[in-house]
Amino acid sequence: MSWPVDHVKLDRVRALMKDQDVSALVVRAPDNMLYLTNYWCMKGYDAAIFPREGEPILIALEPQLADATRNSWTKDIQLFKSYDERDPRPPQFRALDLALEILRQRGLTDHVAIELNMGTQSADRMVGEPTTPTQFYFDAFRKIAGKVNDSTPLLNEARSIKTSQEIERMRLANELAALAMDYTREHMRPGMKESEVGGMYEGFVHGLGVGYKGRVEMARAFTLVWSGKGIATFTATGDRPIQKNEPTLFEIWVCADGYWTDLTKNACPGELTPEYHKLLDLLLKVFNEAVKTARDGASFPDLDRLIRSRITEGGYPGQPSHAICHGVGARAHEFPYAHQAGSGAMRKNMVLAIEPGIYWPGGGGLRLEDNFLITETGNEKLCTYPDDFRLLNAENAVPRTENCG
Repeated sequence: MSWPVDHVKLDRVRALMKDQDVSALVVRAPDNMLYLTNYWCMKGYDAAIFPREGEPILIALEPQLADATRNSWTKDIQLFKSYDERDPRPPQFRALDLALEILRQRGLTDHVAIELNMGTQSADRMVGEPTTPTQFYFDAFRKIAGKVNDSTPLLNEARSIKTSQEIERMRLANELAALAMDYTREHMRPGMKESEVGGMYEGFVHGLGVGYKGRVEMARAFTLVWSGKGIATFTATGDRPIQKNEPTLFEIWVCADGYWTDLTKNACPGELTPEYHKLLDLLLKVFNEAVKTARDGASFPDLDRLIRSRITEGGYPGQPSHAICHGVGARAHEFPYAHQAGSGAMRKNMVLAIEPGIYWPGGGGLRLEDNFLITETGNEKLCTYPDDFRLLNAENAVPRTENCG
């Protein structure tokens, strides 16, 4: 989807490049390409050269010229073939050849920064099959450049602060996530398979999201759905039946044109059991206290300590087994991360997922997770679906306790 050039973030990247004396960034990860050019590649073979001065160069797969022309912020689009009858190598090798040639021709080989330490990357637009670089790719830049270093710290710093355009795009993803959750909650029934309900959610996002408000070109959802004693961490959706009077937990990633949500939402067909009422009350208390502290300048280590200490005081020491806060943007999980043994502070216009969870031995439990836009005085919750999901049952409504600071 075409968006106006986001000069704020591009100028921020160039300022960091100037500080670090970087001549050019070369990126291949689909999320970094999206961030710098607004082109969300179809197959993950493409690349972008982002010089400190001058227009970026998009190196795109030949059949994608129309998409690239429509969506990219740069008009300097260089094409390579997907299939070349003279060259048996995979397409990404031709993209690399072109990138090296352009760097040489344009005198950008003094100090090149490439992705040496991505850890993870977001999927391409087509199939979610990441195309990752090989050692040959890394070595090729060292042969032509005076200096090669890792672009990851620079891009992490730039990407951690969202521009108004990025926030607008993330709002669209969160709107779709909430609408899909409302639809799925209304149509799920006890006895349905977890996988059936997950498919319902994902299908709704794709069906409504493509063309949503005339502002989304491609929308996808990825879910993990667990019900009752199936609720756990780091397990796949199964064929277990949806339970009556117990929560069904949805781990949700919605992507709208490359910008993501990372949410955990819950629904319950029927009336929650007393033990789940008690667990939800505890977790909401922890969650709301943590959210109240989230503002510009707040400490990441303090947030981690707060959540874990309150869960321990509630009778669940050592939980949760996963991180409780991280950035969200052009990836569902990105810098920064909160850790009590780490460092760092929240900054205005970060978007953070805050996600305390409590899990019972033998199965069952709950997690709450929302995306919050950090402001000077507090934060804004981006998804409208309530964390106290009991509010959605008019017969058993309880006072709403959510507070976004």
